[in-house]
Amino acid sequence: MTDSAQLPKSRKTELSRLEKNLRHEVGRAIADFYMIEDGDKVMCCLSGGKDSYTMLDILLVLQRHAPIRFELIAVNLDQKQPGFPEHVLPDYARSVGVEFHAIERDTYSIVKEKVPDGKTTCGLCSRLRRGILYDFAVDHGVTKIALGHHRDDILETLFLNMFHGGSLKAMPPKLKSDDGRNVVIRPLAYCRERDIERYAEMRQFPIIPCNLCGSQENLQRQSVKTMLRTWEQQFPGRIESLTRAVGNVAPSHLMDPRLYDFSSLSERKPSGVNSDINSDINSGANTADTTFGRLDVINI
Repeated sequence: MTDSAQLPKSRKTELSRLEKNLRHEVGRAIADFYMIEDGDKVMCCLSGGKDSYTMLDILLVLQRHAPIRFELIAVNLDQKQPGFPEHVLPDYARSVGVEFHAIERDTYSIVKEKVPDGKTTCGLCSRLRRGILYDFAVDHGVTKIALGHHRDDILETLFLNMFHGGSLKAMPPKLKSDDGRNVVIRPLAYCRERDIERYAEMRQFPIIPCNLCGSQENLQRQSVKTMLRTWEQQFPGRIESLTRAVGNVAPSHLMDPRLYDFSSLSERKPSGVNSDINSDINSGANTADTTFGRLDVINI
């Protein structure tokens, strides 16, 4: 892992800027969604990837400066993947002074046995991981489980659910597990993946590749990631707008009667409604002409 003091001045400035930005976004997410409270014991799920390293690193910085006291521990689930370097994560945790736990479960063999070749392993793998980590958290008095999903993961999940699941939902920044025993948080919810990639590169974290998820190049998620990155290049600001949209929902303008009581609307319309509707229609037509002339829909 790189010591910033050893970097040239220009790279040191860039690293400082990245850390400041990530620290700001993580702090904002923690405040917005009440992720960490005084006295919490936060379990950082450390996989060996860029996201979980960055999450732990930034949380350690915030822990030193936060006005509240909270404990951090790092936990890795050793799934017995062939060639997994068992020494890397304990050595790293020791180097940054974090209590580390390794949970050994051969979920790799289960996944390979149950999932046919060429099929996505993520669903079964994640369910097995969740159950094991949730049990560990309860047994060790953990109050918050921190996962390393970032802004891009959240937006990708939104589109995956729309395209393939027929539902309008993403990853929540904070949730209670189905059994009610655990609270899960995603401190990187506002952080851009490209900032995390660059930060991890400059910090030279000892990255461990995943032989299950990382080797599946045909995943639908990869297609959505490519779509979003293309949008980001062609239409600057679009991804930021999408991010704001996830936190700016108007249930009355969607079509889910479970979220909005359409039956409560009066059948008697006040005068002027028709003119308002016509105005909206005309306005919408003009917007469509200017917005979709760029073939954005075809890009989807």
